[in-house]
Amino acid sequence: MLSYNYDLWLVILAIAILAVAWLPSLLKDYPLSYPILFVVAGWLLYKLPLPLPDPSPMLHPELTTRLTELCVIVALTGTGLKIDRRFSWRGWRLPIRLVWLTMVVTIIVFAWIAADWAGWPLASAILLAGGLAPTDPVLAGDIQVGDPNEGKEDSVRFALTAEAGLNDGMAFPFVFLAIAVAKAGSVSSAMITEWALYDIGLRVSVGVLGGWLSGRLLSYLIFGLPQRISIKTTAYGFVALAVTLISYGVTELVHGYGFLAVFVAAITIRSHERTHEYHTYMHAFSDQIERLLIAVLLLLFGGTIAGGLLDSLTWRDAGLGAGLVLIIRPLGGWLTLGNTGATGLKRWIIASFGIRGIGSLFYIAFALQQVSFGQPERIWALTGWTILLSVFLHGILSTPAMNRLDRRNAGPVVVTDRAE
Repeated sequence: MLSYNYDLWLVILAIAILAVAWLPSLLKDYPLSYPILFVVAGWLLYKLPLPLPDPSPMLHPELTTRLTELCVIVALTGTGLKIDRRFSWRGWRLPIRLVWLTMVVTIIVFAWIAADWAGWPLASAILLAGGLAPTDPVLAGDIQVGDPNEGKEDSVRFALTAEAGLNDGMAFPFVFLAIAVAKAGSVSSAMITEWALYDIGLRVSVGVLGGWLSGRLLSYLIFGLPQRISIKTTAYGFVALAVTLISYGVTELVHGYGFLAVFVAAITIRSHERTHEYHTYMHAFSDQIERLLIAVLLLLFGGTIAGGLLDSLTWRDAGLGAGLVLIIRPLGGWLTLGNTGATGLKRWIIASFGIRGIGSLFYIAFALQQVSFGQPERIWALTGWTILLSVFLHGILSTPAMNRLDRRNAGPVVVTDRAE
């Protein structure tokens, strides 16, 4: 039976890999994203009488944590490598505002409503807010910038791409705050002070510094070493994976935020010889690994839905998740993006397309392994529902929204006979 299960899963995985390779190109002009089809496929597979492994995150917490963690860090590397814009406080004001104001406001409002209206304990409310607030770097591909040096980097795509890379540095402190509150059973001024100094100040700083240092070192190995020895270009995909694992692992060992370090390292490497073909090789390899992991995780996510992940969902929790996707993030984003230069349709798209996804699964799985929050089935139900709603809603709307934005940016064609 074990051999049959394994062989069957290999066939399913092979078909999924082919699908994730072809579907993005086939669906690029349609209001439908491939994550939707993978979730539906996973649901259908687990409704059939097939001997498939139980995908419940409550039965496999460690595996859930590690799979989602790996998918996120690979996605963060690819996200950083494809951003053409050099870092500057002025040039990056939109994503910085999204991370340090929009997301924080979203977390505070969501946690307050969850505790006051939906009856969640404070620790669980903070955990859900911190886990569900960040824009996911994995499932937001349809609204992100194009490949390195491709030129598809308008202000909207850039803002959402950079936000997805940066926001883990602000979301993780709230996850750790939820863990601290759950352990202590209450909130004290001493706890908040220690949290602000350590989990925000120190760990964010270590994450940025660790990412920058590893990015600088790896930049020398990537661009300097080939001038001394001959290295095949096909090896640079493995270099991208090394960038991911080294920057993440080293930063986590010194208690910084590895997610933030991976993105900063990728941005640092991207700033060196920006038009070099190695960036394209590294991004392509990262993208392929990311798609492989997405195929597995989305099939399993669909399987968890089929297996009853949403059985513990209450009407109030369903309203809470819908409120986050439809009201809290869009309205909060619109209000907090004032004086950034984003107006009209651009402002609404940036505010509304904060996609929930694989990162949220990681945060919840990670926190539930650290301490007991109570009602884990309910926590997973609300998390799964919010991600499911985001996958379908944003997956349907992203292509029409971005196509309309592109038409606006193109503007009318002006014909002139004046010599240039």
